[in-house]
Amino acid sequence: MAGKKGMKSTITVAMSNYLEAGSIVAGAGGLTLWMEYLNLDDFKLGLLGALSANGFGAAVGALAGGILVDKYGRKLIYKYDLLLYMLGVLLITFSFNFPMLLIGYVITGIAVGAAIPAAWTYIAEEAPDNERAARVGFGQLAWSIGPAVSLLLSVALAPLGLLGSRIIFAQLFVIALVTWILQQQINESAIWEEEKKKEEKLKATLKATGQIAENPIKELFTVKANRQAIILLLGIYVFWNLVAGVMGYFMPYIYETVGGLSSAQANLLQAFLWILTVASTYFVFIKLGDKVSRKILYTVGAVMGIVAWAVLSLGSMGLTELFLFVILWGIAAGFGAQAFYGLWASELFHTKYRAKAQGFLFCIARVAVGLISLIVPTMITVLGFKISGLIMIGFLIIAAIIGFVMAPETRGKSLKQIEQERYSA
Repeated sequence: MAGKKGMKSTITVAMSNYLEAGSIVAGAGGLTLWMEYLNLDDFKLGLLGALSANGFGAAVGALAGGILVDKYGRKLIYKYDLLLYMLGVLLITFSFNFPMLLIGYVITGIAVGAAIPAAWTYIAEEAPDNERAARVGFGQLAWSIGPAVSLLLSVALAPLGLLGSRIIFAQLFVIALVTWILQQQINESAIWEEEKKKEEKLKATLKATGQIAENPIKELFTVKANRQAIILLLGIYVFWNLVAGVMGYFMPYIYETVGGLSSAQANLLQAFLWILTVASTYFVFIKLGDKVSRKILYTVGAVMGIVAWAVLSLGSMGLTELFLFVILWGIAAGFGAQAFYGLWASELFHTKYRAKAQGFLFCIARVAVGLISLIVPTMITVLGFKISGLIMIGFLIIAAIIGFVMAPETRGKSLKQIEQERYSA
């Protein structure tokens, strides 16, 4: 779908990313408030991060959502998903004990995970061939605006204490409701509909000749092109997301407990980081992603991220180091692994398992973040921030090397052309 109508659908679907990141950071912005209100220890703090939209909850949702979206259509998820999301954020908004808060986080996480494979897939399938990075970039843009808004609200509502955190989740409910209404009006992906017709015709032919069709889930792991894509995408996204996931949920907590900042200062600093990410997403990834070498763009962003964490980990956590970290990471994240994951995961898989592949990959990434979230507060307490930071740098170096070596060149090609090139054997 091209033109204004196609862009409207892109923005409407991209709002799922806004709600995903917004819900993660809304929890992070008020983490110390919930900790004080409910007397949470390190284990409960880690459990909230592990089972939320930042961890296992999203992992389960992504796995199920990817399978359903490939089988029943990209639009299916938009009929029900945000209704579940709204239930989750309402539970968090009115939580008065830990079980209620935890259940709200789990439900929100499942809803977030289910929508993500559909969002990246739909945007890429409906994008013009020469604007696919730009259109996928709007998903990344929404993903960056969500945290910026949540953190700025955290600063503005800081005098209200925990009530301010509840209000932030309430605004996510309102935006989710508006988004759900808009998402009911989008059309099904034309590429998915075309592929579904081919599949039905093939099934009828195979049935008539007594043959059995290949299982798409099995093909996902047996076809060489798929295995190559999985190695690339797991390599860049899982290792990068181990760091970004920790940052998304625990960074204000780290600023406060390690850097000695107040809650308002921590949230304002993190909001500035996300504003820089919004700017670099637009001016670098959206403007240049279809025009210059994606390998170069990816590598520059990856190196900037490594330098940012080196400054933070090896410095004294003073204001100079904090600002250098925020500037470097904030700019790099706009055209880093998250943006390229969304683009390449949509380009490198066949239409018949494009969403389920993303669901599987996103599931693995969120499980990894969930596992590390369980131990992050304890890790910082026991090992100290310097050693913890060096571990983060190790993850980023692995992601940088894999992306540099394996980055594909798919600019300007249609999804059908990419399929033919990759699956011709």
